[in-house]
Amino acid sequence: MSPRDQVTFNAALVLQAIRLGHAYGFEVMRVTELPSGTVYPILRRLEGAGLVRSEWEDASSAHGDARPARRYYRITPEGAAALEVALERIAAQRSLLGPQAGSAE
Repeated sequence: MSPRDQVTFNAALVLQAIRLGHAYGFEVMRVTELPSGTVYPILRRLEGAGLVRSEWEDASSAHGDARPARRYYRITPEGAAALEVALERIAAQRSLLGPQAGSAE
């Protein structure tokens, strides 16, 4: 099984957040509502699998804003393909729950 076929639900959330422009860890945590103990290991796994790439911002930019330097992530073409596979799988899984899935009954 390739890394693109192993994207979990939480990893799909992280990939989607990055694809939408939420490019650093705390921002990914904020939009996904996942804790740091979930997000950062996922980011490391995704990077190790080649699904995202990262680079540190210039420290002088961060210091000018009086904050630590951020590590920025971007999705790779392989990551985009893996996300599409995961989204299709998630949609199929959701259909198993029926029309009441997500309703507050």
